[in-house]
Order: sequence, then C-alpha cells, then structure tokens
Amino acid sequence: MLELLFCSLLTILPDYLFRRYGQGRRIGKEITLYSVWFELRWGITACAMLTVGLITVIFYNHPSTTSATLYFRAVPIVPEINGRVAEIYVGSGARVGVGPRVEGVSGRVEKGAPIFRLDSSRQEAAAEAARRKIVETEAALSVARSELASNESKIQEVRSDLQQAQDELRTKQELMRRNPNVVAEREIERLQVIVAGREAAVNSAVAARDTAQIRISTLLPAEKASAEAALAQAQVDLDKTVIRAGVTGRVEQFVLRVGDIVNPLLRPGGVLIPEEAGRFSLQAGFSQIEAQVMKVGMVAEATCLSKPWTVIPMVVTGVQDFIAAGQIRSGEQLIDVQQTGRAGTILTFLEPLYPDGLDGVTPGSSCIANAYSSNHDVIQAKETGAVRRVVLHAVDAVGLVHAMLLRIQALVLPIKTLVFSGH
Repeated sequence: MLELLFCSLLTILPDYLFRRYGQGRRIGKEITLYSVWFELRWGITACAMLTVGLITVIFYNHPSTTSATLYFRAVPIVPEINGRVAEIYVGSGARVGVGPRVEGVSGRVEKGAPIFRLDSSRQEAAAEAARRKIVETEAALSVARSELASNESKIQEVRSDLQQAQDELRTKQELMRRNPNVVAEREIERLQVIVAGREAAVNSAVAARDTAQIRISTLLPAEKASAEAALAQAQVDLDKTVIRAGVTGRVEQFVLRVGDIVNPLLRPGGVLIPEEAGRFSLQAGFSQIEAQVMKVGMVAEATCLSKPWTVIPMVVTGVQDFIAAGQIRSGEQLIDVQQTGRAGTILTFLEPLYPDGLDGVTPGSSCIANAYSSNHDVIQAKETGAVRRVVLHAVDAVGLVHAMLLRIQALVLPIKTLVFSGH
C-alpha cells in the first residue's frame, strides 16, 4: 500500500494536475467513476508498472520474512542404563530420602545437581563384591609373604641336612680309600642315595620359594589390580544410577514418579532447557530467490510477538550455504523430485546489534525480520559509474519503505493477534 501511494504521487497525481489545470477537466464533471480510466489511463498504467517494479526492488534487495524464531536446544533427560526410579530430587513436592514424590513437572537445576536416582541395589552389590575381592587378595598377599619366609627357612634346613650328608659321605669314602675293610660298600651307596635325596629336597624348597616370590610380585598384584578395576567399573555403574544435570537450566515435562521404569532408548524422563538457550541469536528463513543478496554483515531488524511494539536492531552473522529442503537419506525407494513440497528457505542467523538486545524476548517466540542490503562500498569505489551510483543510491534508499512497513507491522501485530485472531 505504501508503495502504491508513493508511486501514485509520481504518476497519477501529475496526470490529474495536467488534466485539471491543463485541460480543464474536473472531478465529478468530466472525470467520473466511469471515465476515470480514460482520463487518467497514462497515470494509472504508469503507477501500476512503477509499483510492481518498486515492490520487486524492495523485496529483492531488502528481504523480509515472517519465518523467524529464537530456536533453542533441549537436552533429553535419559539415563545411560535401564532401571526403576528410586528417588526424585527436582520438582514441586519432591522429598529426598523418604519416598519422594513429584507434584509438579518443572524445576530449576544447577549444573551437576542430581535430578533423579535409579534403584542401585545390583550396582552396590557388585561394588561390595569387588571390595571383598580386594580384601581377599591383600590377605592372600600376606599369606604368601609368610609362606616365602617359611620357604627360606626350609631351604636353610634342607641345605644343612645336605651338607651333613655330603660331609659324612666324603668321610666314609676317605676311610674306604685308606682301608677298604673299614667301611662297607653298602654304607657308601646308602649315603650317596641320602645325598641325592637331600639335593632334590633343596631344589624343591628353592622352587617353592620362587613360586611364592612370583605370587607376591606378579600373580597377587595382578589379581588385586583386576579387583580394583572391577571396583572402579562397579563404581561407574553405581554413579550412572544418579542422573545429573549437564548444564544449568530448567527441567520441563518431568513426569517421572518413584517406581517408574526408565529406558534410555524408549522413555526419557523429560527435557532440560539450558539457561542461556535462545538468548543470543535469532534464526530466520528467507526466500531462495534472495540467496545472492543475503550476506554476512547485513544490517537487519526484527519484531517479535513476545515483545510487542519493539523493533530490535540486528546484524546477519551467518548464512547457511545449503537449503534444508534438498537433503536426502537412503531408503527403500528412489526420490522423486516432484514429491518435494514447499520450496525451502535460506537459513540466516541474526544477532542483536547491541548488548542485551534480545532481553524480554521469550525463546521460541515468532518474529518478523527484515534485512537491508548496503551498496556503500560499491558507490564509493572509483570505478563505479555515475548512473550506477544513482541506481544503487535509489536501491539503498527504498529500504526506508521496508523499514516503515516493519514498524507498521510491529504496531498492528498485537491488535491483529488479540482482536482479529478469534480470541
């Protein structure tokens, strides 16, 4: 409408002034409802053509969209293991340790704070078994050290017996060498058998000592390390039974009750909304035809339904270089392009030009956004011709029309929503 009124000032009004004062035509006389087209046909035709051209220039170089919102991340509250809810820590009416129950479905939590706990009897039993195994291994290590000391004493004992038998054998052999009739041959053979047996006893005692040393230095420490690893694993599983908040925020749609079964794949406990979610940027989808116009650094403006009568200065900080509507995923059927529905949009990220620009805007709010192209650098360039400079000046100037339209929309948006939306 503004474009039409503006163009009519340049076309229909001059045509009417010429007809009125140049040709003496008067409204209600020569110019009537039935003759207005014939009398003002040149002005009306020029107005329509100029209006269409002006609207095209404005909407192409200064794009606008009603598909803008403050998207935010929602973190599902799911445990890493299956289990039955044993205790709840958040929500109105939650009582810790005395059969807690939840009357509400939301609550604020700090990072690392517990949200709910699953039944942990199995994990506690596994942890206790691992602790007992460590104690058992330490006791076996003490016993092995005692056995090692006993083996050392046994080695000294059998070596003494071996030395005694060897001395007696050497003595008898020396006597037999001097006088064969003094010692019987059978006695010499008996002493040799005794020496061989006591050498075997020494070897056996040394082997027992080495076995005890290996148990102390290798086997039992390995068993203790395995038991400690099992305890650590059991403690990890035990810690998983307490579900904690990964970020500071609010727990929403939290409908768990004590006794409910929670499955990480099929049944989450609720969602966690980070505190800073949707507070820093606005995402807007502009038409594909404006893909060549949308650039990082463009000045933009937005007005949101949750903060009426306010125009927020913004700047384009990112432009997605692909259109989501064109994505494909492997499936059983080939994709037919005709099955594609509405044409996708160019996703653009807008951030407030000034700090705290989005204060008061509720995350997820629907917004209207305008972006304004600027040709200042091209106009200032020395190689730009005079005609092109004039045209680019005009293109930048008509952005004022879109800015006026946005402010009119911000003015009437609450009225349109409250009065004409069926309330």
